[in-house]
Amino acid sequence: MTSKEIKELISKMTLEEKASLCSGKDVWRTKAIERLGIPSVMVSDGPHGLRKQSEGGDHLGMLDSIEAVCFPAGCAIASSFSREVAQLLGETLGNECQAENISTILGPAMNIKRSPLCGRNFEYLSEDPLVSTEMAAAYVNAVQSKNVGTSPKHFLANNQEYRRMTSDSIVDERTLREIYLASFEGMVKNSKPWTIMNSYNKLNGTYLCENEAMLTGVLRDDWGFDGFVVTDWGAMNDRVKSLQAGCELEMPGGNTTNDLEIVDAVKAGHLDEAVLDQAVERLLNIVYRFEDNRDKEATYTLDQDHEVARQLAEESIVLLKNEASLLPLKTSQKVAYIGKYADKPRFQGGGSSHINSHKVESALSVAGENVSYAPGFDDSTEDVNQDLHAQAVKLAAESDVAVLFVGLPDSFESEGYDRKHLQMPANQVALIEAVAAVQENLVVVLHNGSAIEMPWIDKVKSVLEVYLGGQAVGGATANVLYGKVNPSGRLAETFPLRLQDTPAYLTFGGEKNQSIYSEGVFVGYRYYNSKEMSVIFPFGHGLSYTSFAYSNMTIDKEKLSDAETLKVSVDVTNTGSLAGKEVVQLYVSPENSKLIRPVKELRAFDKVSLEPGETKTVTFELDKRAFAYWETTIHDWYVEDLDYEIGFGRSAVDTIVNAKVHVSPALPLPKVFTLNSTMGEIMADPKGKAILEQSMGAMMGNSEAAKVAEAGPDDMMNAEMFAAMMEGMPLRQLLSFVPGVEKASLQQLIDALNS
Repeated sequence: MTSKEIKELISKMTLEEKASLCSGKDVWRTKAIERLGIPSVMVSDGPHGLRKQSEGGDHLGMLDSIEAVCFPAGCAIASSFSREVAQLLGETLGNECQAENISTILGPAMNIKRSPLCGRNFEYLSEDPLVSTEMAAAYVNAVQSKNVGTSPKHFLANNQEYRRMTSDSIVDERTLREIYLASFEGMVKNSKPWTIMNSYNKLNGTYLCENEAMLTGVLRDDWGFDGFVVTDWGAMNDRVKSLQAGCELEMPGGNTTNDLEIVDAVKAGHLDEAVLDQAVERLLNIVYRFEDNRDKEATYTLDQDHEVARQLAEESIVLLKNEASLLPLKTSQKVAYIGKYADKPRFQGGGSSHINSHKVESALSVAGENVSYAPGFDDSTEDVNQDLHAQAVKLAAESDVAVLFVGLPDSFESEGYDRKHLQMPANQVALIEAVAAVQENLVVVLHNGSAIEMPWIDKVKSVLEVYLGGQAVGGATANVLYGKVNPSGRLAETFPLRLQDTPAYLTFGGEKNQSIYSEGVFVGYRYYNSKEMSVIFPFGHGLSYTSFAYSNMTIDKEKLSDAETLKVSVDVTNTGSLAGKEVVQLYVSPENSKLIRPVKELRAFDKVSLEPGETKTVTFELDKRAFAYWETTIHDWYVEDLDYEIGFGRSAVDTIVNAKVHVSPALPLPKVFTLNSTMGEIMADPKGKAILEQSMGAMMGNSEAAKVAEAGPDDMMNAEMFAAMMEGMPLRQLLSFVPGVEKASLQQLIDALNS
């Protein structure tokens, strides 16, 4: 349906009909207006599998849904560092949505991992906004290529589960732009999602559903978003304010109270009916975008998409440690699989994204004849089951290699509540240590949705992070363990040594219903690197069964303005004997910045596949944003006039090759001087210095100015103290300390400085 036809349709609606479209029919459906032939469409959770509820419904994953395929969760997909992986996931889900008559899938979930304690981190992509926005953009493009909408969530600063429906996230402007908004920005600009889901929480005092600065000022005016905004389920606060702010659809539906508030507000003159018309137009644009492009021939099979799930999991598994090349295993070795998750893997998180998987493939179910099994622990408790424990230790001692399948049980992380610590269950830690005492060839396979502490790390040779890898995680894990697949995942989050080291440790969760983001832009590796703090495994880390070398790094210019782009290239060679994939990471570091900035930030990445001995040239093009920070005085991105190191690394702490480039701003940063501007600030500006020296002479008389200039420090004040006092002295203090200076003269000076 064309825009003109939609406008004509709206003109035929009653006020009540228009208001009715601004809330859902039930949990998952929009309303229809049969009189005008307007259809109802259905939406569905979730980011990594369909949670379609044909009858009834709930938004917390408590009631039954159709059998579906559970793909790897966001924590795993992001660790692939592969846009192709996100694309394959999106295309597969988009096709499933068409076959199931789902107009929009709710996701991806792309809130920043501010703290590893967030109970929903398993669903989120990364601690880094570039990884988050790039992986999400690939997913959104792919789903929508099937003429199915997406609803990226949760916009904005929804980084904890504790009191998530009322908590107020207090975040400064620069931090919002560089971290939390940046996570969404590239995705919105480049992929044009059909809808956006706003979060429950407040941002700086205003609920997101009624935050006009974000929903209209940033999302629409700055980024060009042209879809509709839907509330998270139950997130509506004030319906009329929300409509005015740019929130079109309230979910779930079934209660007409807020529809009547819209009607009453229009009739009373408190709400311009044009605002309502615009909201309805935005809604119908998306409804008909799906209805007019229905693929009624779309089909899928659960088993075929299960194979896709395995492929995605294989790309996402991260080899964290591999001493003495213990992995890959050999089929001739006598291997002990130990731990409940070898037989019944933990493969997804709890809450709204929970999938009713049609089958689950365990590592044990695909194990070879030389593999024995012992459950080892009961994950419904932290207590050691002595019989299971002893049986597992005995089996490990009798084997050539022991593989422990451990991790976090469902009760440790879920939507709705945050983690209390980063520890694994005590009985699993005890099992790792006991097995390590009798078996030196020990592999640990981790099933978890976020970072954990690893006090046992020095006692094991190899560690595989499989995250919550979806229903095919067992087969994918076995393929990596035995070398049928060469691991190529990288950590999209930092694994700290301990909870106390995390940037938001003192403020996470908040108090008095406020969560103050006092760590600012120093989230994840930005914090650990800037403090030169040790971690267990850094952001971007991951090993391979082959090796890679970097050479011939080139930059196409050594000096540029921020209006230009910089082309950076490097040759990557597979120097090992196996085919493999390398994640090429490019970091930018400002040198001698006058600002408080992270020492290093990821600015580009790509994943390349290489045969043994093969070399490929990887090229990135960096624009202004690669060097910029958010300058609050101009409310825009700005580049400092500095040298910047451009470095390729295997992680946020491992630089392999680098080069230096000087970047200058195309325009100087506008300066606004006041009576509280310091002498040092003015003298640091060439124009300011000249005007100040000339004005001082005029105000004081040349003889008086000469006396002040010659006076310098007295016997009670050393030169350093005198210089510091002068540098920090505001102009207004000249009235108190310098004879001949008058306020009117200072105002003339300020006017000259700002002209």
